Amino acid sequence: MSVRAIDLRRGMYVKYRNGNCLVVDNRKVTMGNWRSSQVIQFRNLVSGQLFEERFRTDETFDEVFVEKRPMNYMYTKGDSHVAMDMSTYEEVYLPKDLFGELEAFLTENMELQVGLVDGIPGVVELPNTVELEVIETPPLLRGATVTNTLKDATLAGGAKIKVPPFVETGDKVIVDTRTREYLSRA
Repeated sequence: MSVRAIDLRRGMYVKYRNGNCLVVDNRKVTMGNWRSSQVIQFRNLVSGQLFEERFRTDETFDEVFVEKRPMNYMYTKGDSHVAMDMSTYEEVYLPKDLFGELEAFLTENMELQVGLVDGIPGVVELPNTVELEVIETPPLLRGATVTNTLKDATLAGGAKIKVPPFVETGDKVIVDTRTREYLSRA
C-alpha cells in the first residue's frame, strides 16, 4: 500500500533507501511563492541512523507492515536487553539502540510493546507511566514550597528529571516516559 508524503504520520513505517524506516517527524514547509513541501525525518530500523529529507507533497512511499507483540523485560546481557515474548514464551534479544533514552526507565518485569518488521525488532514502546524510586535529590529548602520551583532528582535506572521540592530521597514517583516529566508521588 502506498502513502503520500503529506499523509505520513509520526510512528508509521515505510520503505525508503532500500530499507525499512520509521517516520520520526513530518512537517510541511512553505517558502514564499514556491510550492509547499514535506520535510520528513526518518530512522533506519537496521542501522538506527537518523536522517532528514525534503519531498514533494504528492510523492509516495510503500508502507511496511509492523507486527506489535507484548513482551516482558527480564534482564540485560551485554549490549542487549532480554525480553520474553508473552505469546510464545521465547527469549528475544533487543539491542540497546532501540531504547535510546528510554533505557533509564526500564524495570524488571515491565511489559513492553515490541514492533517486529520482517521478524526483526524495529521499535520498542514502554508504558506511558512508570513508578520509580528517587535515589538522589537535594534536601528540602525552607520556604521553597511557596514558589513553583523544581529541583533535580536522579531515579533508579539513572533517569534525571525535575521534581517538586517536597519529594525526598527514597520516595517513589510516577513519571511520564514520553515527556520525562514528574506526574505525582506513588
